[in-house]
Amino acid sequence: MKFLKNILGHIYFFAGMLVFVATMLIVFIPVWLISFLPEPACSRALHKTFRIWMGVFMPLVGCPIIRRGKQHFKKGENYVVVVNHNSLVDIPVSSPWIPGPNKTLAKAEMAKIPIFGVIYKTGSVLVNRKSEKSRGESFMRMQEALKLGLHLCLYPEGTRNKTKEPLQSFYDGAFRTAIAAQKPIMPGVIFNTGRILPHNKKFWARPLPIHFHFLEPISTEGLTLNDTHILKEKVFNLMKNYYVVHSKSAS
Repeated sequence: MKFLKNILGHIYFFAGMLVFVATMLIVFIPVWLISFLPEPACSRALHKTFRIWMGVFMPLVGCPIIRRGKQHFKKGENYVVVVNHNSLVDIPVSSPWIPGPNKTLAKAEMAKIPIFGVIYKTGSVLVNRKSEKSRGESFMRMQEALKLGLHLCLYPEGTRNKTKEPLQSFYDGAFRTAIAAQKPIMPGVIFNTGRILPHNKKFWARPLPIHFHFLEPISTEGLTLNDTHILKEKVFNLMKNYYVVHSKSAS
């Protein structure tokens, strides 16, 4: 039975990759054309395109997205949305299903991948984490995106969580960004992506529904950068407790 499960998981993985590549080639030209638009028109058009793409792809591979908490997004306001990170599947889930156009912080080296790199960098603020100059420039670009009324989608854990804990420790960046712009933090918790594409299995996956829950926003009004640690710990505890309480019901 375990052998059959492994075989089916490998078949599903490669079938899913074929569907992803096929649909990516379809949206490449529209995304490439959109990339020439000025901001924020570029991000608005891109968000609609990604929603259509992922709105077809995710159910097609047996991973429908179930959202809760959309009402926390208030019309005319934008947020720094912080999301837990368990799998590469988080990327096509988080940004397209945030209600409204957004930018995400992404590794600069991923933009070098043919075709996919064009799509990847169009919706992202790229950063070379080894370069202090690049980190400074990315911070300024994120501030500019917030001033334009765009949301930010950030993963405060920095990398995929490969531990048995609900969350890894958070870095300061997302919270410093929110405080500097005086924008509220919107916690987002994703369930099941780590089970769909486990980090400890190569070329193996399985279909499951994905739950994406938004929690009540946390104001940064009046906070200074000296309050970064307190804000970070508050959001971490909130997201961790929510994940623990709801993980079984979202499975």
